[in-house]
Amino acid sequence: MGGKKRILSGMRPTGPLHLGNLHGALEQWVELQDRYDCFYFVADWHALTSNYESPEGLSDYTMEMAFDWLSVGLSPEKSTLFVQSHVKEHAELFLILSMITPLSWLERNPTYKDQMAQLSGRDVSTLGFLGYPVLQAADIIMYKTDIVPVGEDQVPHVEITREIARRFNYLYGKVFTEPRAMLTKTPRILGIDRRKMSKSYGNAIYLSDSPETIAKRTAQMITDPQRARKCDPGDPGVCNVFEFHKLYTKKEVTDEINVGCRSAALGCVECKKMLATSLAEGLGPIREKRSYYAQRPELVAEILEAGTKRAREVAAGTMEEVRSGIRICSRLR
Repeated sequence: MGGKKRILSGMRPTGPLHLGNLHGALEQWVELQDRYDCFYFVADWHALTSNYESPEGLSDYTMEMAFDWLSVGLSPEKSTLFVQSHVKEHAELFLILSMITPLSWLERNPTYKDQMAQLSGRDVSTLGFLGYPVLQAADIIMYKTDIVPVGEDQVPHVEITREIARRFNYLYGKVFTEPRAMLTKTPRILGIDRRKMSKSYGNAIYLSDSPETIAKRTAQMITDPQRARKCDPGDPGVCNVFEFHKLYTKKEVTDEINVGCRSAALGCVECKKMLATSLAEGLGPIREKRSYYAQRPELVAEILEAGTKRAREVAAGTMEEVRSGIRICSRLR
């Protein structure tokens, strides 16, 4: 891995992963690991920022996430896969960075107010929730990260990270790399109700779903809202089902679906049945590999432990530099 630029990204273990996670992040993660020194982590401390009242299942979700990661092609031979809470240096750096991060930087974070509104049913008026961009900054700069793959809504967090790194380097000497954002190429993936695919909305199709569950969920998908009857011509350009066909159905069949929908020769029910078949076949290899790892949790635990050990080694080196910079005594005589 020497000489490669370093990438870091993570996911919160709040439940099973779905097609939005696959196409919005994981596919790119898999592709990046062939060209970069990649660190991917289970962000279990971040999960507590909004789910601190109900941490049940956090440990199980950590393992489930690892099953999903390995099943889609993340490789411990190519990437460092680790668990955030098992690298205590993240908490130490978070504390130190919180000493130098102005409150105004956090309050102006555009996603802070958005998430406060989305989570209006929960009490998230906590220091942890307000300060999670600082913890995120600690996660990133701990590994001298060069690039952070993110969606557009996460770019402000990378900018705050850059500002925090720059401020630390100005005050105490250059320790940290200022990372840059890499925008993910996210296709249009909506849930079965046409909202953003999300576990909290209950509108997702999961990587672990059986063909029977996929068929049931696909049958519930909203199609062209203007097409009330089968005899009405449809518009695949506004149909969520057709967006999935473009990802999972052979092009020649997709072209036939396009023509059949516009001419009303193909009804929505049949179109969704065809999609269910394509999805089940397309996700088959992932489902098979996931079953392999789910039956071998000890192997997966070993993979995470090995990755976490490497992450600790890198983090320990960084924190030696940090402590030296802020004049913290590294040992007692």
